[in-house]
Amino acid sequence: MSESVDLAEMIEYCMGLPEVEEVTPFGPDALVYKVAGKMFAVTDPGRHPVSMNLKCDPDWALELRDAHDAVEPGWHMNKRHWNTVVLDGSLEVALLQRMIEHSYELVVQGLKKADRERVLAKWRK
Repeated sequence: MSESVDLAEMIEYCMGLPEVEEVTPFGPDALVYKVAGKMFAVTDPGRHPVSMNLKCDPDWALELRDAHDAVEPGWHMNKRHWNTVVLDGSLEVALLQRMIEHSYELVVQGLKKADRERVLAKWRK
């Protein structure tokens, strides 16, 4: 097991990406992270084990699930396109950050051209 990862660290990482906002459209328990109004991450800090749902390319999602017990089909999400990542200390921080960035990038690529170009210009600096 690697060093335990705190949910607050992953939230801080999400919030450090350009134009990210934290909202609670599903009630006060679910923290949703959006870029240009589109969700790329969600977590319930009161849920145990502590986890985060992240969007993922379907092929990579399957690879991650096969390779890591802490990566599961997305809880309450489209299981083809979302993973639930359990923050139990078994995943390297670099991999968690890569999964967050991947989720963010998938959503950014689906934005309207003007929004996508604006966000990418800030992110790629």
